[in-house]
Formats: sequence, structure tokens, C-alpha cells
Amino acid sequence: MTRHFLTGAELTKDELNRLVERALELKRDRLASRALEGRSVALVFEKPSTRTRASFDVGVHELGGHPLVLRGDELQIARGESLRDLALVLSRMVHAIGVRTGPHEAVEELARHAGVPVVNMLTREHHPCQALADLVTLRERFGRLDGLRLAYVGDGNNVARSLVILGELAGVDVAVSSPPELSLDGRPAVSPENAASGAHALYADVWVSMGDEDDTELKRELLTPYRLDEALMAHARDDAIALHCLPAHPGEEISEGLLYGERSAVFDQAENRLHAQKALLELLVG
Repeated sequence: MTRHFLTGAELTKDELNRLVERALELKRDRLASRALEGRSVALVFEKPSTRTRASFDVGVHELGGHPLVLRGDELQIARGESLRDLALVLSRMVHAIGVRTGPHEAVEELARHAGVPVVNMLTREHHPCQALADLVTLRERFGRLDGLRLAYVGDGNNVARSLVILGELAGVDVAVSSPPELSLDGRPAVSPENAASGAHALYADVWVSMGDEDDTELKRELLTPYRLDEALMAHARDDAIALHCLPAHPGEEISEGLLYGERSAVFDQAENRLHAQKALLELLVG
């Protein structure tokens, strides 16, 4: 049976823990696996990307495979070809399909018709590959996942949703603090200070995501009290780390001191996208 990775809920707790451990093994020896030898992975990008594109492209290559990068405006879907037809065609040519797009329904439609694994590289509603790398980062820093507390402060967006899904599966207590107008799936309001209390990690994301540019001023006004800075970090544990999925706007959603300071694990997070996704591709395709 073909397995997909669309929200992260497709994994069992044991599978998730094994993925995290395997990612750390691959980080110690990046060329230890050739699980994709002689195989190709289509990487479909309908949205701009830095970390996702670099990490999947390099990851497929390091696993011995061929990354076939396809931009949405270069494909016939830009001219009305159906996602069903795209899935049926690509399934006959490649061994997996990664998709970075807008509506989550698009990856669900591809998965319904694809005969190969479909990986959600980002949709408006979910970003499970990011959350997987975040768990690798937490495991790397604290030596465990079960019993950790992570506080996400900001817009209740796709990153927050994926952290809740995968974090809770791994035994991480995920607290989400958002303005009521931007709450995650109607979750009760929690102040940033209460969310951060006793946390092992504080997490921020951009205030204005791709596609939300029309709401820039309103979102900045709502999110100003939800900044990740030194004052908020003081409510967390003494060994707490700062996380951010990037791109960042220092001085806006996160202070420059936390982003680049010694408590930052942000750039470990970015690197761990590579290792986590290699472990994921091994599971789905290898």
C-alpha cells in the first residue's frame, strides 16, 4: 500500500521516534544511505522556497536519487491540467512526489490518484516536514522528546498546527499562544507568558506569511504583544532554546539577540530539514 506524508498524523508514535533517531544518524554520516539509488523524486514548487527546495534537492541527491525540480508555472497545471492527471503521469515516471503549494486539498487530490508516495512540502494548512525537523532539533538538544514543553507564540498557522500534531504524537507538550482573532482551530487563549512558563523551547514564525500580504498592518497590530524576545524567554527554563522556521524578520516576531545569540537553535533547525527529510524518504520510498 502506498504511504503518503500529508499532515504527519499518518505516522505512529514508534515510527516518528525512529524517524527522529534515523535523522540524527544521517546527520552524523550524511552519505551513509543510498536508499534512492537509481530512483527519481519529483519536487513540485508552486510557492517560492529556500530551505525546502535546498534540503529536498540535496537530500534526494545524497540518498543516491535524482531530484526533478518542477515549478508550477512550468507545468501544464498552470494551463488547466488537472491534479489527477499530473498524479497519474508522474506516478509512471518517478518514485515519489513532493509538493509545495497553497490549498491543502491539492496534496490530498494528488495523493488520491498517485501510485507513489506524496509528501507535503508545505500547504496553507500544514507544514509537517518543518515540524519533523523541529522534533529532531529538540531531541538533539535535550536528549529526549517525551515530557518536553514547547511554546509556540504567534499566528495560529500551518506551522503551529503541524507542531501540535507531531509534537503531541512524540509526547511533547505543545502550548500555542495566539491572539483570539488568529487562534489555531479555536483553541482557548493563552498568554505568551503562561505558554512560555517552564518551556524547553520558545518558537516564533513570521507575522505575515506568503499570501497574507493584504492583512499586513492588521496582523502586525494583533501580533505585536506576541514577540519572542529576551523578556519572554525569561519565563522559560534556564536552558530553553529559541526556535524559528525562517525566513525571519529580526526586531519583528523575534529579537535579533535571540535569533543570533547563544540560545538560538534556529540554524540547527534549518539544517535538520535535510536530515529529517532524508529519513522520511527512506521510510516512504527506500
